[in-house]
Amino acid sequence: MGFGGGFILIIYLTAFAGVEQITAQGVNLLFFLPTALVSLVIHQKNKLIQWKKLLYLIPGGLLGIAVGTWLSSNIQTDFLQKLFASLLIFVGTKEIFHKNSEKHLTKQKQSNIIKTLKCDDREKSS
Repeated sequence: MGFGGGFILIIYLTAFAGVEQITAQGVNLLFFLPTALVSLVIHQKNKLIQWKKLLYLIPGGLLGIAVGTWLSSNIQTDFLQKLFASLLIFVGTKEIFHKNSEKHLTKQKQSNIIKTLKCDDREKSS
């Protein structure tokens, strides 16, 4: 589903189905989890996950979950909707005006993946 699909789902649920913002975000998360799980399995199969580096990121992720959960339960729905709308405008504007840099980043990511795979192959040969 990706980043854009989650936005569309939340907009549909809140604007057309009459679901509260916080509930829509929860439903979006439920749709996201299976996709994330499949991606994790595929990336692991292709040996693209650096587990040692991941261990350093987990504490920050858990802190983000705790703070995000606390904030979302303590923010009024109207403010949360305005915050989400601002995020949509920001991301939309960025996408419109930064297309060339996205292509560069994609090429850079591909190059980094290839370098990582080559390093892994050399380590296995040693």
